[in-house]
Amino acid sequence: MASPKSPTRPTQQNPEPSFHDFLPAMAGKLGGEGLIGELCNGFELLMDREKGVITFESLRRSAAAVLGLGDLTDEDVRSMIKEGDFDCDGALNQMEFCVLMFRLSPDLMDASRCLVTEAIEEEYGRY
Repeated sequence: MASPKSPTRPTQQNPEPSFHDFLPAMAGKLGGEGLIGELCNGFELLMDREKGVITFESLRRSAAAVLGLGDLTDEDVRSMIKEGDFDCDGALNQMEFCVLMFRLSPDLMDASRCLVTEAIEEEYGRY
């Protein structure tokens, strides 16, 4: 189990886990389709082969082996699933996983907001 003061775990002094967001760099190098392809590959590494979704059990199993996160608690794993489980079925399908990865990337979310704002201004600025 991770120490409560571990830099990857939230605490009162450090409420947000610290990590380096590589998704924007990947998007820049791979392009949109390439990034989605890599996210789909990541999904396949974590999913339960029989069910075709990421379950608590498959994520728990993969946390140490694939992600190097062997110190995650069961509650951590449940929280990860719950964060992206839009249809509330207790698992992540491929779309939920990809959306979650984008939502967890602050730089990609900021860039997306800028693109949406520009598109709205362009669309409604004409009238």
